[in-house]
Amino acid sequence: MSLIPFLIAAVVLAITPGPAIAYVVARTVAGGRSEGLASCLGTGLGGLLHVLAAAAGVSLVIAQSALAFSLLKYLGAAYLVYLGIRLLRRKAPPAAVAAVPSRGARRALVEGVVVEVLNVKTALFFLAFLPQFVAPGQAAVSQLVLLGCICVALNTLVDVVVVFAAHRLLRSGAASAARARLMTRASGITMVGLGAFLALARRQA
Repeated sequence: MSLIPFLIAAVVLAITPGPAIAYVVARTVAGGRSEGLASCLGTGLGGLLHVLAAAAGVSLVIAQSALAFSLLKYLGAAYLVYLGIRLLRRKAPPAAVAAVPSRGARRALVEGVVVEVLNVKTALFFLAFLPQFVAPGQAAVSQLVLLGCICVALNTLVDVVVVFAAHRLLRSGAASAARARLMTRASGITMVGLGAFLALARRQA
């Protein structure tokens, strides 16, 4: 395995904003740090499912099947757009951030898994990225799983840092209903934009 080049690339990719970061910020705004951290766990579990799928060859089937790719792509895009629209339609809290409706940590965890599992870009990423750092041979599958788990761990760590940063921003002395509304709108717009991007993404050969 080429571990050092892999770690450099994985760290760069982990800090690049994506659906997971947008989702954990949205959940932190809605339900505080507990929901944000639960959503991090959910996206992490979803990422592990993609790693297992890549190791089993499921991602290859998705990449080669126009019907399977399109179905998963549009399901994921529709779900992100739905979450974004739900945030954009939420009425502003009357006074404080705490008044923002919460859906519970368990719901945040489940939705986190769904957001990540339905992100077809993650499946294609693991399929295209991980094999570049795997030495051919009988241990190739175990190497792929190990590297995939490292990727997921780095992504989850970044998500956790984002949750604490968003929570601290909201709980600072300057926190207000206007700031909560702004963060909610930004998260909603980001989710809708990411959903549209996924829907328009062209199937790669």
